[in-house]
Amino acid sequence: MLQGEAQGSYYTVTYYDSLERNFQPQIDSIFHTVDVSVNLWDSTSVITKVNRNEDVVLDSIFVDNFRIAQEAAALSGGYFDPTISPIVAAWGFSYKHGDSITPQLIDSLKQLVDYRKVRIEGGKVIKENPAMTLDFNAIAQGYTSDLIAAFLDSRGIKNYLVNTGGEIMARGCKPDGTSWIVGIEKPADNRDSEQVVQTRVALHDKGLVTSGSTRKYVERNGKRYSHCIDPNTGYPVEHQVLSVTVLAENSVWADALASICMVMGMEKSLPLIEGMDGVEAYYIYVNEKGDLETFATEGFCILK
Repeated sequence: MLQGEAQGSYYTVTYYDSLERNFQPQIDSIFHTVDVSVNLWDSTSVITKVNRNEDVVLDSIFVDNFRIAQEAAALSGGYFDPTISPIVAAWGFSYKHGDSITPQLIDSLKQLVDYRKVRIEGGKVIKENPAMTLDFNAIAQGYTSDLIAAFLDSRGIKNYLVNTGGEIMARGCKPDGTSWIVGIEKPADNRDSEQVVQTRVALHDKGLVTSGSTRKYVERNGKRYSHCIDPNTGYPVEHQVLSVTVLAENSVWADALASICMVMGMEKSLPLIEGMDGVEAYYIYVNEKGDLETFATEGFCILK
């Protein structure tokens, strides 16, 4: 098993190889390649230069993330939007400290949020408003897990589990023939709470990602605000869903759909999930009495 820190979080890559090869250098290279393309904290990355309206050659990683983000935005009717970057930054969830939030500020920043007003043309990002900026953080870790998975596939590895900051991609099974087992965390009281497993799921040739609001938040005037921001309002969501775990064909789409479900809430997102082939979801939410409840779509197989 390989493990370490990358993309502001931890990763583990477990694989079985009869040749006992060490792929650490190649995996380190994948993380580096993703960072120089779509890392907002890197002042020299492709996405940072795009956001500053500098001339830059768009690499395949940037183009892939842009395409997937635009597809997710269209699929969700704008509940997912890669141009939400200025609002995310204002709330303090990005590469800069938050601003003093006022309705006037949110209204002004919302003018810069609309995925339909940005496109790639002639190898360049075209923005209807040059002040618009992009943010792929909602899918970049899932995309990275898929890149590592593709690399392992290319080396003939049939059985592996890739986990990049909780964005998981599994292939095959363990040497004894049993499935990979992954725990889904019970919503925490706060970001420093000990991790407790709510339930477990068996994984085989699928991506699995959980998006939740109980560890990623900011506090303003004694109130917590979720990192899940609705692009339509410019404000963090306040519905009763605490976390959503999505099972999909790959990690990047599990990542995107988990974010979409957290912003939309269960009532709006469930029809979307149930209408997609090969996609399942597991919701943890608070009921009207304040008790924790769960709901899983029909094909989401929970281990007893």
